[in-house]
Amino acid sequence: MTRSGGRFFTAVIFITLMCLILVIFFYVKLDFYHQNHVLSVGKESLQKSSFVSDDQMEKLSRENQILIDQLKDLELRIKILEGSTSKNVPNTRRLSSPERKRILVTGGAGFVGSHLVDILMKNGHEVTVVDNFFTGRKSNLHHWFSHKNFELIHHDIVNPLYIEVDQIYHLASPASPPHYMFNPVKTIKTNALGTINMLGLAKRIGARVLVASTSEVYGDPQVHPQPEDYWGNVNPIGPRSCYDEGKRIAEALSYAYAKQENVAVRVARIFNTYGPRMNINDGRVVSNFIMQSLLNHSITIYGDGTQTRSFAYIDDLVDGLIKLMNSNYSLPVNLGNPEEYTILEFATLIKNLVGGSSSIVFTDGVEDDPQRRRPDISRARRELNWTPKVPLKIGLKKTIEYFRKEMSNLNEN
Repeated sequence: MTRSGGRFFTAVIFITLMCLILVIFFYVKLDFYHQNHVLSVGKESLQKSSFVSDDQMEKLSRENQILIDQLKDLELRIKILEGSTSKNVPNTRRLSSPERKRILVTGGAGFVGSHLVDILMKNGHEVTVVDNFFTGRKSNLHHWFSHKNFELIHHDIVNPLYIEVDQIYHLASPASPPHYMFNPVKTIKTNALGTINMLGLAKRIGARVLVASTSEVYGDPQVHPQPEDYWGNVNPIGPRSCYDEGKRIAEALSYAYAKQENVAVRVARIFNTYGPRMNINDGRVVSNFIMQSLLNHSITIYGDGTQTRSFAYIDDLVDGLIKLMNSNYSLPVNLGNPEEYTILEFATLIKNLVGGSSSIVFTDGVEDDPQRRRPDISRARRELNWTPKVPLKIGLKKTIEYFRKEMSNLNEN
């Protein structure tokens, strides 16, 4: 560029900036005049009225100034919140279009769903969460709200949903006894109609769907440990049947759609799982024992404590779900920890980890409560190369720490 050309370019920029400054100044003055004019007209009209005194005018002016100050404070708070939200978004991988999948997670604001969403988002996928927030919580997902790859929809899957995705993780259903027995008909509808809607969606758009089933399909088992080809021992009219039979019909629907409509289905039979983000009042054995220990209340065991359970940490379960979804295996797969503990052993372990002075007390057993529960995970090992890795004590320490923080937050509020 020549020197004369450079001077001309500089002059053009200078003139443009001066014009921009004059325009901004004009609009600021115009806005200022408009505000003052409105206030003066308002004051004159009020003063003309015989019903408004000088004292009342002064009071209105003070109230008006208070409102203006409150609005400024609110704007500042919004800016602070927007800034903190954008800064706290976790790091995610960058995937190219063929690798990046559009994934729907029903019940994604719940305990299991929110942890699954974390991993899917960090792996670079586009994730849409659908939840009716009966047991799920928005706070489980708040760290993703400002991310471009995340979307949250408040929706009940008992009603049809129309969306374009590549994979569907169908986790929506209350899973703890107090929650699924609170409204048995709704629980059955969620697992029947909700599953039909998700399978129908998968059929229309050609998506693969993973249905979250449960170890409860085995009922009070007469075979131990429980392999996937065991048909179970379920009371079809008992207090737990809304959940047990609801999940059994979800499995039946899945394979009906697979055979008749060629829908690609995966079925995970999930055993007892624990970890951070469990609802502290959900009535499950882990949350009950931890809360009672932290509050120095008596640890309550229903029955004589000889009934057994196995407990998988949430990170292990999520790893299993993702491996199953992306595998070529379509039959049901048990996902759980094969280490078995009596309820009394488990209560004693939590008491020792928490400390405190809680005693262990026994009360009447619960109807249809399974006496033994332990997964045979041979199929998961063989087909998915999956085994749980987190030791029980380490997982419980993390869970106890989460419960301490939740209790502290509740006390502060």
